[in-house]
Amino acid sequence: MKDKEVIIIGGGLAGLTSAIHLSKLGLEVTVIEKNNYPKHKVCGEYISNEVLPYLNWLDLNIANLKPTNITNLEFSTANGKTIKSVLPLGGFGISRFTLDEYLYKKALENGCKILQDNVENIQFEDNQFIVTTADKNILKSEIVIGAFGKRSNIDQKLNRDFIQKKSYWLAVKAHYSGNFPNDKVGLHNFKGGYCGVSKVEKDIINICYLADYETFKQFKNIEEYQKSVVSENPYLKVIFEKSKLLFEKPLTISQISFDKKQAVENHILMIGDTAGLIHPLCGNGMAMAIHSAKIVSELVEKYYTNEIKSRKELEEKYIQEWNFNFKKRLKIGRLLANLLQKQKLSAVLMRILIIFPFLLSKIIKHTHGTPITLNS
Repeated sequence: MKDKEVIIIGGGLAGLTSAIHLSKLGLEVTVIEKNNYPKHKVCGEYISNEVLPYLNWLDLNIANLKPTNITNLEFSTANGKTIKSVLPLGGFGISRFTLDEYLYKKALENGCKILQDNVENIQFEDNQFIVTTADKNILKSEIVIGAFGKRSNIDQKLNRDFIQKKSYWLAVKAHYSGNFPNDKVGLHNFKGGYCGVSKVEKDIINICYLADYETFKQFKNIEEYQKSVVSENPYLKVIFEKSKLLFEKPLTISQISFDKKQAVENHILMIGDTAGLIHPLCGNGMAMAIHSAKIVSELVEKYYTNEIKSRKELEEKYIQEWNFNFKKRLKIGRLLANLLQKQKLSAVLMRILIIFPFLLSKIIKHTHGTPITLNS
């Protein structure tokens, strides 16, 4: 009988969701996470309702966190041309500060071990992983799940393809107080980037944008960049002028890569942003992270109950499931992002959407999934 243990590297959204799922099945789970909880993270903080059936199955009562109920989308181009749409499934706004802490406490309640530490090395030999941490902890397991986010020193240690290429994107996020509809998510294009605006719990506005580093580096600081470039979009200008920053300063992440990633590397099963990053304008990264946790957890269960007979079969099935659920969405996200970066093509697309507004709903459906079905 195989030892039913799993090591998860990274205790963010995907990692904690998988930990809760696997511990619910009775497996021993150790999560290695470098940060304390709670912690703010650069994130759009909007989740599609497609994941609600799964969250309910995990015994997670998200309603207790008082998220906002989001039903409408407003999209604008850099010059302020706008179009509105009802979100086919809708979603909810919740901060990572609140959600990750809630998942962390649930994982502990389920019996998961959370180790605050940095992973230094991962070796795979004789069908087993040996994970060494900065604090000299040595952990062994047949299964390691990678949930270490968009970009990590572990990616460098694994010599992953995307990490070898320079990326010219950075992301900026902060919370604000001000007036913004609870039921709306705004996606606003500006020269060299995109900005998402929506409410989370406690009447807080989350503003998170992706910026082209080449444009950004011409300015002394974030405030100057927002005034000179981001606020050229009239919608964003009004939002920033009428909102008050709640953080001491905005959070930033640089070198964000949207290049293709492998779902399995060095026999590690990658989930969430570690396996693939969808463009923020698609607004579906958090739901994808949660869904990927479900997929990997179900397959790991089958491996440990011998329904899946070998590691090779496990890896092949996971890659197949990942591609089936997410490959098309990621491709459409990259296509849309490229279109919006080209002003003439963007203008043509906007004219088409204004004439045929139902097409926006179809685009949303192609970057989102259907409600997650459960096997049991």
